[in-house]
Amino acid sequence: MGFEIDALTLDETLSEIDLVIARGHPTQHCAMNAAKAVLLEKDQRLRDVISTCALVSADGVPIVWASRVLGRPLPGRVNGTDMFIRLLARSEARGYGVYFLGATADVVNLVVKRARQDHPGLRISGWHHGYLSEDDTKTVVAEARAAEPAILFVGMPTPRKELWLFENLEDLGIPFCMGVGGSFDVYAGTVRRAPEWMQRHGLEWFFRLVQEPRRMWKRYLVGNTAFVLLVGKYLVKGDHGWRGRWRKAPDERRSH
Repeated sequence: MGFEIDALTLDETLSEIDLVIARGHPTQHCAMNAAKAVLLEKDQRLRDVISTCALVSADGVPIVWASRVLGRPLPGRVNGTDMFIRLLARSEARGYGVYFLGATADVVNLVVKRARQDHPGLRISGWHHGYLSEDDTKTVVAEARAAEPAILFVGMPTPRKELWLFENLEDLGIPFCMGVGGSFDVYAGTVRRAPEWMQRHGLEWFFRLVQEPRRMWKRYLVGNTAFVLLVGKYLVKGDHGWRGRWRKAPDERRSH
């Protein structure tokens, strides 16, 4: 479909992140889902940004299904919220500093409060809400850089978080920068997450739709239909975006 995804499990992705942090060069992660895949068909800027990301994970079950249909099967889903939670525990154990950026001030404060309760030894380098003016961005980037965290979590919507990270990655100078979308809301407890059986069967979107029908109907009902049609187009086309190689290792790719 014209974009590349790392064929890694969640555990393998976490190990790769350790290597990225050890190298110390600012790198950007992207979690790929069906909505983002559809958006890439008409947003060349976003496609260009994602092509430079050091790590790209299969966040949604539909992406894994599509990879099987198109003949390049991925080992499984690497869910962004699971990865975020696992990284908090890993950061506490390994002494990584973390910075939380995104959501509203109330939500990000709840995220920090819970992270301190769940991980008393976690080094929290700082936090800030995600509603930034141009001047705010300059200030936050400078503060985050000075705090020297190993990981930056960005809780903003797509494509804002991808573009924001790309534009500020070098100035941030943070080894691993990850857009976490709505994971802050889930972790803060302001949004419920689907039961595990729904997650396993690719029904997390339906759970979100039931919770927030007015806000989510277009993304999921229209977006999911568009994704199915998109997969069908590439299946008939027979190209599948395959370039005769797997993604390069993160240290062989651009870091910005």
